[in-house]
Order: sequence, then C-alpha cells, then structure tokens
Amino acid sequence: MLRICLLCFVLTACASPQAPTLDRDYPITPVPFTDVQVTGGFWASRLDTNREVTLPYAFQKCAETGRIDHFALAAGQMEGPFTGKRYDDSDVFKVIEAAAYTLQTRPDPGLDAYLDSLIALIGAAQEPDGYLYTTRTAHPDKPVDTSPGRWSDLNHGHELYNVGHLYEAAVAHYQATGKRSLLDIALKNAGLLLDTFGPEGKSGFPGHQEIEIGLAKLYRVTGDRRYLDLAHFFLEERGRYQPQGPAHGNVYDDPAYTQHHRPVTEQAEAVGHAVRAGYMYSGMADIAALRGDSAYIAAIDRLWEDVVSHKMYLTGGVGARHSGEAYGQPYELPNADAYAETCAAVSILLWSHRLFLLHGRGEYYDIFERTLYNGFLSGVSPGGETFFYVNPLASDGGIQRQPWYRTACCPTNVVRFLASLPGYVYAQRGTDLYVNLYLDNEASLHRPDYSVQIRQHTQYPWEGEIRLEVSPDQPAEFALCLRLPGWTDNQAFPSDLYRFQNRTNTKLSLRVNGELVYPKIVDGYARVQRTWEAGDVVMLSLPMPVRRVRAHPSVADNQGKLAIMRGPLVYCVEGIDHGGSVQELQIPRLGRLTYEPGPPPLDSLYVVRGTALKQGTEIPLMAVPYFAWAQRDSGDMRVWIPVEGSDVRAEKSDTGR
Repeated sequence: MLRICLLCFVLTACASPQAPTLDRDYPITPVPFTDVQVTGGFWASRLDTNREVTLPYAFQKCAETGRIDHFALAAGQMEGPFTGKRYDDSDVFKVIEAAAYTLQTRPDPGLDAYLDSLIALIGAAQEPDGYLYTTRTAHPDKPVDTSPGRWSDLNHGHELYNVGHLYEAAVAHYQATGKRSLLDIALKNAGLLLDTFGPEGKSGFPGHQEIEIGLAKLYRVTGDRRYLDLAHFFLEERGRYQPQGPAHGNVYDDPAYTQHHRPVTEQAEAVGHAVRAGYMYSGMADIAALRGDSAYIAAIDRLWEDVVSHKMYLTGGVGARHSGEAYGQPYELPNADAYAETCAAVSILLWSHRLFLLHGRGEYYDIFERTLYNGFLSGVSPGGETFFYVNPLASDGGIQRQPWYRTACCPTNVVRFLASLPGYVYAQRGTDLYVNLYLDNEASLHRPDYSVQIRQHTQYPWEGEIRLEVSPDQPAEFALCLRLPGWTDNQAFPSDLYRFQNRTNTKLSLRVNGELVYPKIVDGYARVQRTWEAGDVVMLSLPMPVRRVRAHPSVADNQGKLAIMRGPLVYCVEGIDHGGSVQELQIPRLGRLTYEPGPPPLDSLYVVRGTALKQGTEIPLMAVPYFAWAQRDSGDMRVWIPVEGSDVRAEKSDTGR
C-alpha cells in the first residue's frame, strides 16, 4: 500500500491506498499525522481522552438523540417521526471522520466493525440516484425545518452542508482502511450534484458553507477535476444573484449572514455567521492553491487582515454577536456577550493553517496556537464529556459546560479536530522543515533521498524549553525552521488590536549540539541551515514572562482594563478564588506577577499570582488558564480586569450566559 502525503484534516493527510498526481498544490505540505506520535506532555492526556472517552461518548449521544435512527427512518427500517434537526446528519459524519483518524493511528477491530455497520445503514438511507438528506427522505412532504422538494431552500436547508461533512468522513475512512464503502456513497452523491448544478445546470450555493472543503478533498483523493470545478462554481455563485426560496423573516434573509452579499473575490470585511464565514474562507484557500487563483488569495488575505486587526478576541475566538452567531463591526468585541462559538474557533484553525501553507509566515501559526490553547480548548472539559458551545470572556455566573447540545456541531467538531492534531506540528517545503507546534512527539519525515526522525521533548506551554533530537538516516543538508512566537519579540498579537503594556528585554536562545547559534529569522522562523547527522540536538529556549496586555483604544469593553498572558496562554480570574466574586476586582497597573503550580484540584495546571484590590482592600490574586475556567464551579469570571483607579462595572450578559 503506497503511503502518500496528503494534507492532514485540512486536506486529510493520511495513508492513501491510491492517490492521483495533482497539477498544483499548496507550496507547503504538512507532515501527515500518521507520521507524528504524541508521546507525553500537555497534549498526550488530552488526545488519549479524546480517543478513549469523547469519541465513544459522541457515538453514544448520536444514538441516544436519534441521529443514527434518522438513517434507519430514511432507509425504511423503522417508522416514526423525524425528531431532529435538518443538520443532524452532519454530526454523525463528523464523528465517523474522527473515528477514521483514530483508526489510522490506533487499530481497533471493534471500532472498525462498528463503522462498517454504520456505513451500511447510511448506504441504505441513500436514495437510488445518490440523494442523501434523511429529513427529506424520511418525510418528503414535510421535512423538518426546511421546505419540501429537493434544493428548494438551499439558503436555509443543509443538504449541501451535510454531504460536505460526508465527503470529509468518506475520504478519511477510505485512507484509513482502504475500504471504499463510505467513499462510494459520497461519490454517488457527488455525481448527483455534478448532474444537477453547474454552468449548464441549476444555479445555487449552500447557505452554510462546508461542501467546498469536502469537494476539494474528493478531488484530492480521486483526481477528478469536476469536483474541484463544482466547489469553485458554488463559491462563484455567491453574490451574483439573490437565491430563490421562501422568506423566513429572520437572519437567514440577510445576504451578509451567509456571505453572499457580494462576489467572494470582492469581499474585504468578515461579516455574518462566523462559522460559515471561516469555512468559506478555508474553501477559498483550497481553491486558491489547487487552481492557482491569485484573486482568491488576495481576497482571503484582505479578510484575514480584517479579522485579526478588528474582530478577534485575545483568546483567538471570533463571533461577537449572539444574534446570528456573527461577526460584528470593527472593534465590536464585548466580553460577557461574546458568542465566540467553539466551531468558529475550529474554522479559524482551519483557515489560519491554510494561510500558512500558502504564505509560510509564522503569524498564521501564532493565531493558530492562540486559538488552539484558548478559544478552542475551553470548549471541552479535561474529562472529555462536557462542552461549551459559546466561550465568553466574562461571566456573572451560571455558565457550565454541557454534556451535549441539541445542536451538537461543537462537540462533534471537537472530537474530529483533536483526533487530527498531530498533523499540524510539522510541514515541509523543498528541503525546509518547519516546526510549527511545540509538544512531546516522535515523528518520521520522508524526503525522496533520505528520511529524518525527530524527537521533541518539552513541557510547553508551561515552560519554554524545547529539545529536538534530529536524526536523518544519512547526513543530509536541510533547513530546520523553528517558529518563534510573536510574544517572544514583544508582540501580543499580529496586529495592533492587542499589545503588551511594557516591553521586556528577555531573549530567546538557540543551541545546536550545545553551541549557541544565531540563525537568520525569516517570516517568524529561526532558520538553521546545516548538514544534519543522526543524534544532533537542538535546544530552543523561549522566554515566558507573565505579561499584562492592553486592547486597542477602540475596543470599548476593554478600556481601563488589562488581561494576563504567559506564553500562548490567556489567563482569567474566577470568583471562587476571590471571595465569591470578581465583579469589583481591580489589578494594579504595575506590580509583581508570579507563576507557580496551581493548588488542588488545579495542581495539573500553572497559575499566575499577584495582588489585587477589592472594595479598596488588598487581597491575593490568582489567575487560571482561560481554557480551565468553570472547572470547579459556575461562578463569575473575567479575562479583562479593571486597572486600579478605573471605573469598575459588572459585565453582565443580556442572555444570562
């Protein structure tokens, strides 16, 4: 079985039974996650929990909530009402995708057999011509939450969104097992779309983007350019006309909500539903790379600049408004009312990774890492069975992670993304090897004339010492490109949206085989070019002082306030550590902030300690990593803390969250 590098999760990197030769691609190629084994440290327990707890739990919840029964209803294997939502099929597909990634790294005959039975049920639910949308097939005259008749309400329905996730799952399953069962279902459905939509067929585009990503993956695994052209067609349709279908009298009728207010290559501001937008921008990046489309690259570069300069939380979260789960105006970044959906964080991870693959600049991974450790990781508990749908930066209490949601896009996105995380650590361009994330792992990197084994040891993100053992199977000259996060150079964010209160003079250091080196810094990477031999050791030391952060003056909610960061981690204060409330807490403008192990039950974490004022009285301050908030109780919380002498006002959410 030929093992070929495809793009992991973003473009489904894995071991493929067959793979076509494509005309063009991203200039940078990730090392597939099947070649990277996480061995310890911060992420090993998280990934183990995802595999051992969250994955089976997600399948269990899909069964308990009727999502799997929907396929039996559509197949005529059971009778009864369709009790779910129009997008429930996608949750099952996402969990299958996660299971496929798991099978590639940890063979599991029981899981493999369960997937076979589930795929057979999906196949039985598919109509003879390839159509697959269980709510309409089960009850064609009265589908749930959508209009009767195929393609009659693309703007509101989820026919195309659901099968986009089907395509991603099908490619992952095929590459994991070599079985064509789910891939054939996906190709049959895609064949129907090819016969239905296009310049010579029906006009239209999905209200919820996703199929563009899935079609690009089908193109990658088959080499059939029609799938790529159809993805391009759906994107090009946006902004060309007002879609037909029933008016709903709500946000769905606003063209900006679904990003069809103007052609995609003319868009310059991120608007509308944040998840839909992020998926669309990721699909545009795929088109840009696979078609060599410079207009698409220019558009997503403009959109990225808008988001990072005006519309992103310090945590990497996006989506300021509960209404429409949407981006707001520039600098509209409320704390307590932040939506910052976990799925939107996933979309930022997908998009920022793709932009790195296009441009090779470290700033994209700075945002990736910030989102990963904060805006994304807050969405799942350490135990792996409770989740946040929204991730505000302040709370007046009452927020708890939930065991599931009726709309379960976030839990199922968490399980599939975590399963693929090792594929984001390394990448290659020519003879350059990029190290993008710092975590304990062992990796095998394959070049045409040599292979390289890398062992990485670190306590990151708690500490900034990283040891890499580099062992090519023969002496080989190449460049090892080590990402230097912006915060090591006094840059809190890749824009002026956030800045550190003060500069520090702490310097990073880099040694090769014990000798201090001063490499060339290129696009945020320390580039060490040399002839490498087995057993070479690289030691990178990244300074991690505790830092105070200020927001741009135009962010109204954060004026007179500071946030706390250390390395990639954003910290917050909770009422449980400060007499039951942080609503009247103030932090000195200056003063010592220390970093130390947390007390039980936070002894697996590190906290920041200092002094605060509460009603004029000096009290101890303890800040915990933002991803860990609400682990002990559902009391109040703040990321942005008023500075001593400023006006202290409670940040209360109108929604009660």
